[in-house]
Amino acid sequence: MHIKNKDFGSDIKWYDITNKELYMNRRRFIKTAGKVAVAGAVSLLAFPFANRISADDGKVKLRGIKKSPFSTDEAPNKYKDVTSYNNFYELGLDKRDPARNAGLLKTRPWTVTIDGLVNRPSVVDVDRLIQRYQLEERIYRLRCVEAWSMVIPWVGIPLAVLIKDAEPTSQAKYVHFTTLNDPEQMPGQRTGALKWPFVEGLRMDEAMNPLTLLAVGMFGEILPGQSGAPIRLVVPWKYGFKSIKSIVRISFVSEQPPTSWSSAASREYGFYANVNPDVNHPRWSQKTEQKIGKLGRFSTALFNGYGEHVAHMYSGMDLRKYY
Repeated sequence: MHIKNKDFGSDIKWYDITNKELYMNRRRFIKTAGKVAVAGAVSLLAFPFANRISADDGKVKLRGIKKSPFSTDEAPNKYKDVTSYNNFYELGLDKRDPARNAGLLKTRPWTVTIDGLVNRPSVVDVDRLIQRYQLEERIYRLRCVEAWSMVIPWVGIPLAVLIKDAEPTSQAKYVHFTTLNDPEQMPGQRTGALKWPFVEGLRMDEAMNPLTLLAVGMFGEILPGQSGAPIRLVVPWKYGFKSIKSIVRISFVSEQPPTSWSSAASREYGFYANVNPDVNHPRWSQKTEQKIGKLGRFSTALFNGYGEHVAHMYSGMDLRKYY
């Protein structure tokens, strides 16, 4: 069943308003920006998506962004740090591979299927989501299971908003996420590093938590490929591998779903993967972390410092067992 909602706006998409190739190739866009700037600006203003997406100085920016009280007051990392040091195995196994291979990923047009135990299943275009919902900037700490961290200014939509619109049934206890499976666009999927496509999952209360975000941008711009374009999950109190990238499906299920890293190495990567300095990885300590861009090591906080917002969900659970 495919539900269309008129609130999502026109079928004309921003990447069709000016030359699509220019948007897909940042360098070519910058070189030709002077020639198309006036015509492009006029065209963008004529269509519904203009109030959320615009072209400026060769970048595709998001507008109408609301500041969030959930943001940390820590200074974000530099854009270069965030976009050049990535774990995104679908685009390569080395930290630098995702940036090198990001140009292979075609992020527009892009749809996300919402299905499973819901009353309102749908297939929605990412840019219609951007148009329909209030965008928020969330400056979050990101803690990798490898014991390094960053601070990133994401732009996105609280996942709870989409979940409410999908109207899950009472049988829906978990949310299961699936990444694009396309080895032509994602050369890392030609390897046997993991079973593809990459999948992740959250308990329903975790998915509905106000901190859980579907990010469609960062630094006020649309997401670059190496950062999980065009839409990814951000769960700041969990290790970074839980924040699945390049999502194509969000399914509501009754049983705890399989997740890629837990399936590959359950002793090392649990389903919950909450940041916990008292539960070491079998091969290294989690008590401290290297903050990218800073010297020295820093103490890691339980739930990555977000305990006041999330600790209640794990009351009574042995956090050493449910890692």
